[in-house]
Amino acid sequence: MKRVAILISGGGSNMIALARSMEGDHPARPVLVLSNDPAAPGLDRAAALGIPVAAVDHRPFKGDRSAFEAALVKKLDAAAPDVICLAGFMRILTAGFTGRYAGRMLNIHPSLLPKYPGLQTHQRALDAGDAEAGCTVHEVTSVLDDGPILGQARVPILAGDDAESLAARVLVQEHALYPAVLRRYVSGDRTPVLL
Repeated sequence: MKRVAILISGGGSNMIALARSMEGDHPARPVLVLSNDPAAPGLDRAAALGIPVAAVDHRPFKGDRSAFEAALVKKLDAAAPDVICLAGFMRILTAGFTGRYAGRMLNIHPSLLPKYPGLQTHQRALDAGDAEAGCTVHEVTSVLDDGPILGQARVPILAGDDAESLAARVLVQEHALYPAVLRRYVSGDRTPVLL
């Protein structure tokens, strides 16, 4: 059975989708939900599901990213995860951190990468006049929102869409895509999942 740690910063809706998928014959189980915000609502939601939780507040580190990441590493390594899933974890990670977990850290991003890395993805797709948007699960590398693509889900951009309505439709697909990719990934298959 593979051990999965999930990193969050907020409500944890993708974390919930992942955790609920890891039941029955699934080859993995969640062993830790870790946040950079001790007040993240997702921590309470994870605890209610019986998943161990922890937090490392990034604010006291005041820009000392390596010290913050060292504290994260302590929490993560104590849980001994085989796979780490970033699920709305809103901190940029250094090459030292991503290198430590290379080949076993996944992220979900709300665009069809390589389009629109970073923030404001839905508004950027609308501003560009794109016909579709979506989300991507990829392996994490030292380059922001880069790395081998493990899955994508597409949604049409509709007349009258704004960033909020588009984000809501993409989020539904995120909740389907991330669990599908994780199941395949922990089974040793890195063939991209396309929804």
